[in-house]
Amino acid sequence: MNTAYLTAGDTFSLDCPTITRTTLALYAGASGDHNPVHIDIDACHAVGIEDVFAHGMLSMAYLGRLLTATFPQDRLCSFEVRFTAITPVNTTPTCTGTVAKVEDGLAHLDLSVALPDGTVTLSGTAVVTTH
Repeated sequence: MNTAYLTAGDTFSLDCPTITRTTLALYAGASGDHNPVHIDIDACHAVGIEDVFAHGMLSMAYLGRLLTATFPQDRLCSFEVRFTAITPVNTTPTCTGTVAKVEDGLAHLDLSVALPDGTVTLSGTAVVTTH
C-alpha cells in the first residue's frame, strides 16, 4: 500500500489460515503459553468449556502480520488491542484494518479480527507514519 496516499476509509485485510488443533499446539510450543484451555479438551470440559480455543495473542500476531504486510515495519508507531471474544478451533478468522484518519503525517488505523459469522474476537488500533 502506498502510504503517501492514504485516506480515511481505505481498508486492507488478511485471511488467516484455519485455526486447527495443530495450529494451537505449535503456537503453544513457540510462545511458551501452554494454558490447558488452548490445547487440552479434557481440561476444558473440567471447567465447563466445550472445546479448546485459540490464544488471544495468536490473533494479535495475525494482526501484526497484516500491519507488516501492508506497511514497512519501521513506520509502525503504535499497536494496541483488546480481546473481545474467543476464537474457536476450526474457524477461519479475517483481519481487517481501516484508516480512521490521516493527519500530521500519521495514519490512525482501526483494526479487528472477525470470525466468518461476524463475531469480532479482537479489536484494536495502530498508528503508522505516512512517509
